Amino acid sequence: MEVEPSRRPTAPRPVPTSAPAGATFGVEEEFHLVDPDTYRLTRSPALAAAVLRHEAGRHLHAEITTTQLESATDICRTLAELRAELVTTRAEAAGAAARAGVRILAASTHPFDSWQQQDITPVPRYEAMVDRWAGLALQQDICGCHVHVGVPDLETAVAVMDRARPYLPVLLSMTGSSPFHDGVDTGHASYRTMWWSRWPTTGPPEYLGSADRFHEVVTGLVASGVVADASHLYWDLRPSYHLPTLEFRLADVCTEVDDAVLHAALARSLVRVLAARAERGEPCPRPRAELLRAARWRAARYGLEGELFDPLRCDLIPARVAVRRLLAELQDDLRARDEWDVVVELVERLFVRGTSASRQRRTWLRTGDWREVAAGIVREGTAWENR
Repeated sequence: MEVEPSRRPTAPRPVPTSAPAGATFGVEEEFHLVDPDTYRLTRSPALAAAVLRHEAGRHLHAEITTTQLESATDICRTLAELRAELVTTRAEAAGAAARAGVRILAASTHPFDSWQQQDITPVPRYEAMVDRWAGLALQQDICGCHVHVGVPDLETAVAVMDRARPYLPVLLSMTGSSPFHDGVDTGHASYRTMWWSRWPTTGPPEYLGSADRFHEVVTGLVASGVVADASHLYWDLRPSYHLPTLEFRLADVCTEVDDAVLHAALARSLVRVLAARAERGEPCPRPRAELLRAARWRAARYGLEGELFDPLRCDLIPARVAVRRLLAELQDDLRARDEWDVVVELVERLFVRGTSASRQRRTWLRTGDWREVAAGIVREGTAWENR
């Protein structure tokens, strides 16, 4: 969720680049730390301290609690490069965790433990967050997956963000990994989305229309006291506060590496397609905020197992039909960059095995054992170790 102080923004406006929208991308993944035998959520202040001293690995960063760890890929240009980077960063995270006597669990919620098993990482930024948001920060026991897609400037970022809002629920539906919370089946594929919705700056962003309007909104939120700066905008999609990127923040942690690659591939293709539409001056759809929130809720509730709500057509459609509609819109872009076959194969694999949430529920229904659910997540999240 959060970055350590050394990565805080030094300027409010990232320097524009000459690269076209979508030329580069990268992924940040957050993991829970668990005991290797009991799979209980486990504090690791020593690992947090090592990460803060930059001694655990160059791709690793501290998180708000000592039961979490974040990894970040280098800048990538191809899907193959991104997959290799994700394997590298997960291996780095798993290795650092093993040296500290714990393992990484790649899901957005721990199946049975809660925020009461965690401590806040003792650095000023996180302590200030607790002071500002009180119980919301103290109870922050969820993890996310963030995709950064390169954009040439803030105007492009805002134009794409405005146009991307109706597509976000479909992307969310493909990543659910948080069906359980505090040892309860929540009935959701992504209960993280619901838990996260308690915060005052989360959810789908409102239509902005320009970079100037974005800065006006940030200035107003800072004046209100709800945020300290733009780094505390936790919208599902936002311009990065320190990089020339548009950051997709809506996804659950993908237990399988391939699903993280798929999510990033779709997000990047969407940026390329929507940036081109904006450049051509095509009109921007402006669905009501209430409809966007309804679509987001259905995606979080049902994932790929039910119907999604289309906030533009105002109808319900099977989730897999919604995914295929998205693919159809992105097909020309993906084919032009020789990514179509890979993306289609990853989608079909996901359809066959289901999301992590679906697989976790199958394990629970089969075994009735929370430890088996957590163990399965750990095995899947590090499956590349055996390949």
